[in-house]
Amino acid sequence: MRIPLSWLREYAQVPAEATAEDVMAELVKVGLEEEDVHRPLDELKGPVVVGQVLSAEKEPQANGKTINWCQVRVVPEGQEQTLTGDGIDPSGVQGIVCGAHNFEPGDKVVVTLPGAVLPGDFRITPRKTYGHVSAGMIASVRELGIGDDHDGILVLGTLGLDPEIGADALEVLSLYDEAAEINVTPDRSYCFSIRGVAREFAHATGTGFKDPAAAVVVDPSTGPGYPVRLEDQAPIYGKPGCDRFVARTVRSVDPTRPTPTWMASRLRLAGIRSISLVVDISNYVMLELGQPLHFYDLDRLQGDIVVRRANAGETLRTLDDKVRKLDPEDLLITDASGAIGIAGVMGGAATEVSDSTVNVLIEAAHFEEVSISRSRRRHKLPSEASKRFERGVDWQVADEAAQRAVDLLTELAGGTADTTVTDAGQEPAAVVIDLPAGFAAERIGIDFTEEQITVALTDLGADVEKYDGGYKVTAPSWRQDLEIKEDLAEEIARLVGYDNIPATLPVAPPGRGLTRVQQQRRRVMQALADAGLTEVLSYPFVTKAANDTFGAAADGEERSALKLANPLSDEHGYLRTSVLPGLLETARRNHSRGFRDLALYEAGLVFLPNGRLGSAEIPPLGVRPAEEVLDGLYAGIPEQPLHLAAVFMGHDSPAGANHTPRPWDWADALDAARLVGDVLGVELVVEQGSHQAFHPGRTARISLRNGQSVGYAGELHPKLLAAQDLPERTVALELNADVLFEAAPDVIVAKHLSTYPVATQDVALVVDADTAAEAVRETLREGAGELLEDIALFDVYAGTGIEDGKKSLAFGLRFRADDRTLTADEASEARAAAVALAAERFGAVQR
Repeated sequence: MRIPLSWLREYAQVPAEATAEDVMAELVKVGLEEEDVHRPLDELKGPVVVGQVLSAEKEPQANGKTINWCQVRVVPEGQEQTLTGDGIDPSGVQGIVCGAHNFEPGDKVVVTLPGAVLPGDFRITPRKTYGHVSAGMIASVRELGIGDDHDGILVLGTLGLDPEIGADALEVLSLYDEAAEINVTPDRSYCFSIRGVAREFAHATGTGFKDPAAAVVVDPSTGPGYPVRLEDQAPIYGKPGCDRFVARTVRSVDPTRPTPTWMASRLRLAGIRSISLVVDISNYVMLELGQPLHFYDLDRLQGDIVVRRANAGETLRTLDDKVRKLDPEDLLITDASGAIGIAGVMGGAATEVSDSTVNVLIEAAHFEEVSISRSRRRHKLPSEASKRFERGVDWQVADEAAQRAVDLLTELAGGTADTTVTDAGQEPAAVVIDLPAGFAAERIGIDFTEEQITVALTDLGADVEKYDGGYKVTAPSWRQDLEIKEDLAEEIARLVGYDNIPATLPVAPPGRGLTRVQQQRRRVMQALADAGLTEVLSYPFVTKAANDTFGAAADGEERSALKLANPLSDEHGYLRTSVLPGLLETARRNHSRGFRDLALYEAGLVFLPNGRLGSAEIPPLGVRPAEEVLDGLYAGIPEQPLHLAAVFMGHDSPAGANHTPRPWDWADALDAARLVGDVLGVELVVEQGSHQAFHPGRTARISLRNGQSVGYAGELHPKLLAAQDLPERTVALELNADVLFEAAPDVIVAKHLSTYPVATQDVALVVDADTAAEAVRETLREGAGELLEDIALFDVYAGTGIEDGKKSLAFGLRFRADDRTLTADEASEARAAAVALAAERFGAVQR
């Protein structure tokens, strides 16, 4: 909502020197959000004056264009020019070349003199063109940045203006005004009006407020006006589609009269284009009072106006000249000819007000919010009216808004108002809320005095009745969001001032802090970040194919997944069963934008449906469900383990002088998995694995000592990488973090560091080619006993010297004792025991 300051000052005590920023700073105090500032003069600077065309000589040009060589007086006759500078004629008469032809000598126009700057940083200087030196420009509304019309220059007489020659044209056109733009939340619909914002400014500053609705004197009715019937009394969404319809008639209007400059300027600053006088008056009243209006050409109406739901197959040509197929839920304004408007959204073309309109029927109605919202979305017809109706409009202000429109049509369009008034409908019951005396203090955490409570609620516009133990509060008609005592407590806190609420940090109970799982998760995430990986967050919505590929290890296996009832897109209609699809999409997007070397990781929930989903029925509101009901609800929630995934592509470091970066490979994915295990104190077992999303020969299955699978790591399948436009040799890993957390010890005990020397020995074993190196390594560890400190595979060989079907595995063994220096015989004995156990289990032969 944009609020022109000159308009706001009519109803709120805004200081004359206050800027739009000052106004927004005050409105922020009462919960409104600042958005932007709009000042026409930010891009338009003087000298811009009123000039009178003295002569206009038409000169045809060789290019087929005819220009006007004009002499324009820019100071009153008999006075001297006070402006100086290059191109300013001291005589006060400027020679200007103009290509427009919609003016004639004697017309008063807007002249931008040399030194002026127009929107788009267009600077006016003396320029030689078409054989003349043009010292200035006669401007159009588009060149001034105040409209879209570029059919010709702005002739001030067409606006009903006759200013003095040489006057400041920016002031004549009301361009010194500025507007503050605020964001209006859905519960504050009354702030979609100057009336509502002025009230909030008064709340914020503690100053007075003049209600524009109260300033309207409604003419007494001498009888019923145009016949209106409300036939939608069977509520679809809890209440009638239309519960009030005020109709007024104004005759003999002149719709061709120009819109006054002050009105056009305010509408423009408020973000609404000036169209014609009658339409502008409708928009002006809507912005001022918050009540949308609709004007009908009275002579085009046929019979009574009836508000009803649409019939099957009914259509309507709306004001945007589109024929729309109506839905039976659409609320319509109709006459004997059929539909003439979608209520609260857009009128029909058949009864549109035009330049030939003589008699106008004014509609000021109150519609049910949900009906308007659904029709607006169904027909994709956003409008200023529907934006207000679907959030809630003051039921009480319809007659004042209609009267305000009558007054403006009478004053500005020369119309004559009928003395009859139609006011159909029944006033809804007022909302009365019981507010216990201490409730606001308990909720907000500050002791409010009785005076603060009553003053705040009274300023709000509510009627407050005090009784023993609390207050009976009748909510004002423009605050449909006030329904329960919690709403009142929030309003009291807002109007007393959020800054008066003390900042109090909660005191944690002794012995509490992060849970075990929270601590583990933080350690893992920090360790990966310290290792150089970047954390990302992706959407949990994926395709069915992605779930089948990454969520299931076996090729062709279909993974059970949760299908969304209302997805953001049909393609991404499932909840993920693996973190990798979203992580790879993030990597692909970054790679396509030039980031070639990436190491990304993400921790997130996956959704694994198992058995029944949901519950047979939803528990009622207002009471805590029984334990068995809660158990049933929890049983219907899918399993949601935390998964940890990482993707590596490109190189481990940038290229540099004397440095060749190393490409990421499968070993880096394994190292990241081992890092997670080390941080948690969990020993992981790595063995040859198989997963349809990974390379068939470069995939590791990662498990615990007890054989429970934890995840996979390795190089992704080449076909998958090609299909997703990812670099070759991209590697990844995914682990079930919940399994790791559960297996991790509560306390990780650091290993004892022996101060005695180490004894190292190597051993090479020949085993069958299909024997896993990890299995041999684990066997050597077991056979070597407690003296073995570390063992690592450093070579795998098959070829000359090794028989077919065999391979050689070379391991480095490191022995150390905690209490003595090992002898060579002790180390050799331990190594021999390890080799013997490997020979027993795998038939290993030492090379």
